[in-house]
Amino acid sequence: MNLHHTLDCFPEVPDVLARLKSVGFATAILSNVAGAKLGGLIDHIVSVEEVGVFKPHPRVYQHAVDRLDVPARAIAFQSSNAWDAYAASAFGMRVVWCNRYNQRRERLAGAPDAEIRTLAELPALL
Repeated sequence: MNLHHTLDCFPEVPDVLARLKSVGFATAILSNVAGAKLGGLIDHIVSVEEVGVFKPHPRVYQHAVDRLDVPARAIAFQSSNAWDAYAASAFGMRVVWCNRYNQRRERLAGAPDAEIRTLAELPALL
């Protein structure tokens, strides 16, 4: 089953993206799924299909840096997946882990710069 191709976002996501855009942040999705969409709220969609490997491979995060044309530390990376958050941190991105379900911290390289329970907490951190 490819249910991940049709999953909806969490209810607060559109409002948070709109708030970030209203204060000048560019928005992007780095996805293992081509064509992830959120209407006009996303400025850039970066798909791993262009790289040929999946997250958490470091080439995926390098691809995002290359496509967005910014240094890794200029990217504020958010994920609800611990493995993704830790991998992006190990790559050198600033990371906020949205730990919605109180998951345990990983024993991986890197560590999130901040941890939140809902994406609604994100704008205050940026």
